[in-house]
Amino acid sequence: MTDFSVNTNPGSFVALQSLSSTNKLLERTQLRVTTGLKVNGPKDDAATYAIAQNQRGDIAGFRSVKTALAAGGSSTNVAITGGKSISDLLIEMKAKVVQANQAGLNAASRTALQNDFAALRSQIETIVATAEFNGANLITSAATNLTVLSTVDGSTITISAQSLDTNTLGISTAVLNTSGGAANALTAINSAIVQVSDKLAALGSSAKRIEVQSEFTQQLIDILKEGLGNLVDADLAEESASLQALQIKQQLGVQALAIANAGPQSILRLFQ
Repeated sequence: MTDFSVNTNPGSFVALQSLSSTNKLLERTQLRVTTGLKVNGPKDDAATYAIAQNQRGDIAGFRSVKTALAAGGSSTNVAITGGKSISDLLIEMKAKVVQANQAGLNAASRTALQNDFAALRSQIETIVATAEFNGANLITSAATNLTVLSTVDGSTITISAQSLDTNTLGISTAVLNTSGGAANALTAINSAIVQVSDKLAALGSSAKRIEVQSEFTQQLIDILKEGLGNLVDADLAEESASLQALQIKQQLGVQALAIANAGPQSILRLFQ
């Protein structure tokens, strides 16, 4: 037998509980659609959220390593660019030296060659002084080795300094205004060209090592991001279908609650 009461309405309670449950599911689905994540916090899935946070930390660490590698690579590339320019200048200087070693060259010609030679040598010093990136210059006379962070555990890559100033190359005092000086200058310039080539090779090897490590670090970042996505990313196609279904359930729940709330009004007919 059904009891009639205006104080207690079991049908309304059931409808309200069902509507409340639907609203919670709808809020969760809307949040997933908005953020693109199925795990937005520890309340959604504590274990998965903890794992995801650890992976986010790893990704942040690898990104910092990649930034350090990029800075080290830029410093090395600047040094290589400077070294290539110096190598080209040395080749021009050798041409002047060979001309100065011609027999029977007059004083005026030697002076002209000496002036050109000195100007090219001065340009080398200018390049050496300006081949700097982020405070690091690998080709000055006072250059020190550059240490670059390469892994999240603190491992590093050391880039050896390669001084390319005229003193180190042995051409700072070379002159072309005498036949003896021109002969000595030819020996010095040939030696300098070989030195620069060797030092450029060393810088190139370091640059390649940094490039390889940087590419590997980016691959690790991509793998971690993919793994993180598998853990926390929402399936938006599934969430879209769920959203439509829950919206319909919400509408039906509102109607059911309205019907349940209208039930006690039938009691009035008992007194008519």
